Amino acid sequence: MGKTVTTYLIDGDPKGTQYAFISNKICQMFVVPRSNLSYLNTQKKLQKPAFYILLGEDESTKPQAYIGETENFKERVKDHDSKKAFWQKALIFVSKDADMTKVDVQYLEYKAIAEAKKANAFVLSDNKQIPKAPNLPEHQQDSIDEFFEDVKFLASFIGCNIFEVSQPKEEHLFYTKGRGCNAKGFYSSDGFTVLKGSIVAPTMVPSFNWKEKREKMLQDYTANENGILVLTSDKTFSSPSTAADFCIGSSNNGWLVWKDKDGNTLDSVYRKQLE
Repeated sequence: MGKTVTTYLIDGDPKGTQYAFISNKICQMFVVPRSNLSYLNTQKKLQKPAFYILLGEDESTKPQAYIGETENFKERVKDHDSKKAFWQKALIFVSKDADMTKVDVQYLEYKAIAEAKKANAFVLSDNKQIPKAPNLPEHQQDSIDEFFEDVKFLASFIGCNIFEVSQPKEEHLFYTKGRGCNAKGFYSSDGFTVLKGSIVAPTMVPSFNWKEKREKMLQDYTANENGILVLTSDKTFSSPSTAADFCIGSSNNGWLVWKDKDGNTLDSVYRKQLE
């Protein structure tokens, strides 16, 4: 089923201050760069209870985020502006039609931190405490659960994958082996996703040209299980070749080394499908 998303670029800049909402839904997302916090003075909705995400790019292999809730984002962000150096922009989620309560946004924070940790796409080092679920009446919890689905959709809409957990189809899985690697994944519009549980090569060939970054990624995404490096969460790469290079620890043509259960290469399944 299709959806209509209305986006308004407040200053005419696609990377600047903006807001977006889904037709016939009450969730509204504001995107405010740190360089334009003065906008908060003009928008009363951002001076009421809100759920928010601060986004940054300080980490070398994962972006960083902070997830929070507040009764007044304009006042709360003053503290973040002075104490948190990493973030460049804020996503603030409010209700278009009616004010949310403090308990509503606390529940959103609880749901968001749990799902972001499950996705493991962002560093959440500043979220040191895991909040407990607040008490909400059943009907209100259902309503906020629906609101959170819209939060996830709007975050994804602007390219923030903080909540995204890959859902592969079995018939689209591809596999590769070599140098102690035994990995599986799938190809999609996001790139090539290597799946949790894949075994990756512990070493790299001398000619490998991004050794330092791979070492950091191994620290962030793998665990040593009886001397074997196992991927602890799904990891999406921009291209099949980068995914293969990471898994095998050498330079590869990912379109050829990823093969499905019948031995068909990724190239033959996807790049030649229009021939």
